[in-house]
Amino acid sequence: MPFSKLGLPPALLNGVKAMGYVDPTPIQLRAIPVVLGGGDLIGSAQTGTGKTAAFALPVLARLGKHEARGPRVLVLEPTRELAAQVETAFRDFGRFTDLRATVVHGGVGYGRQRSEIQSGTDIVIATPGRLMDFLQEGTLRLDGLKILILDEVDRMLDMGFVKDVKKIIAKCPRERQTLFFSATIPPEIADIAAFALRNPTRIEIGIARTVNQSVSHAIYPVSMGKKFDLLVALLEKTDFHSCLVFSRTKHGADKIARKLKSANHSVAVLHANRSQSQRVEALEGFKSGKYEVMVATDIAARGIDVAGVSHVINYDIPANPEDYVHRIGRTGRAAAVGEAFTITTPDQANDIRDIERFIGQKVPQLKLDGFDYHAAPTFPVNAPQASHQPHGQGGYRPNSGGGGRPSHSSQHRRDGGAGRSTGGKGSGGQGNGGQRIGAPRYQDGPAPASGSTQGGGHAGPASQPAPQRGGLSRGTWRRRG
Repeated sequence: MPFSKLGLPPALLNGVKAMGYVDPTPIQLRAIPVVLGGGDLIGSAQTGTGKTAAFALPVLARLGKHEARGPRVLVLEPTRELAAQVETAFRDFGRFTDLRATVVHGGVGYGRQRSEIQSGTDIVIATPGRLMDFLQEGTLRLDGLKILILDEVDRMLDMGFVKDVKKIIAKCPRERQTLFFSATIPPEIADIAAFALRNPTRIEIGIARTVNQSVSHAIYPVSMGKKFDLLVALLEKTDFHSCLVFSRTKHGADKIARKLKSANHSVAVLHANRSQSQRVEALEGFKSGKYEVMVATDIAARGIDVAGVSHVINYDIPANPEDYVHRIGRTGRAAAVGEAFTITTPDQANDIRDIERFIGQKVPQLKLDGFDYHAAPTFPVNAPQASHQPHGQGGYRPNSGGGGRPSHSSQHRRDGGAGRSTGGKGSGGQGNGGQRIGAPRYQDGPAPASGSTQGGGHAGPASQPAPQRGGLSRGTWRRRG
């Protein structure tokens, strides 16, 4: 069923068409009619399936025209990156309307956000901390709120926002529409849902514990001292388009990035200790092709949506098996082909078993052809520290070695484009909060109206360049020798 059959107004259909999309994803197909009808909703679907469009399009349709009296929609997001990307998605979908959206998050000054709120906005997309600041000082009031959306609810609980979220919900009018969207629906969400929603429709798409079938993933065991050498070898022997490397710690991410730069890779770094301007620059540079590799903590596992990521490498095994699914879900989005490698060391056998039990399948253990597993380390590392350290505290964790022949021989082109999708969170950055949603964002116009796919991924197989949007061209890649 095409978007034109879902009851969306012509202005929004024009916005969808301008972005190059025709058919909705399953979560969009089922959620849009519920939201248009005014009902409460709990929507669960894997990353990359189009949850943002599933609420943004019907919410824009319900708002109609701009009203300056105050926000009628509040969208809560766990991270700055998600808030900025969702604001961009609202603006892209509503480009042919006069509705206004404002993004509110920390890491930047209060002045611009305050003035945009005071000038009148229809939609506020916010992180809990900065929103609470504006509520407490009286700059922002929620009296006129009609729709409350909690996005990535499970992530907000993981990050400890539950008290702030409850306070914010308590400040909203009792008569409202409430929408919960999340990649997973853990039992803890029921506690918030009990008082926040009324007779919600529950929609679940896919199985939260499964790895996307379009992602080929494998484990590469190695000794602790050879971890970084193996990372460099994987990058050199893989024809990747863009690669996301995950570290468990902020210090570890910085260390990996420094070493990769010394190995002549163009590298961005993304973690919570980076300033907002540094985080925006890293994300935009990675999307544009300025950086071929981005090293990040789990802030990027669900905190960004970059179309065309061909490879994910877990330099460190995640603290929770669930995060393994979210990390490697950054590639292979919207049925595009992707590959994920996990580097392990000898004492991590139990961690691997935990992941395999969680996803219900064995993960192949491979060896990289041509890599000398017995040579002295080129980049020595410190002695390993204990396993299962909390996020943000230093140290790598070791694991076990196994054999096999690598089957990862993808031919991802380095000159491909970075497409946009209705499932994506937008292009990131700080956004232009408070601007008219319909205002043009890209100088070279909208994306092509054909050949796109939904859900945050690039279109077609990984060997084909994705459709490009203005400002998001990946340029031309050159293999490093």
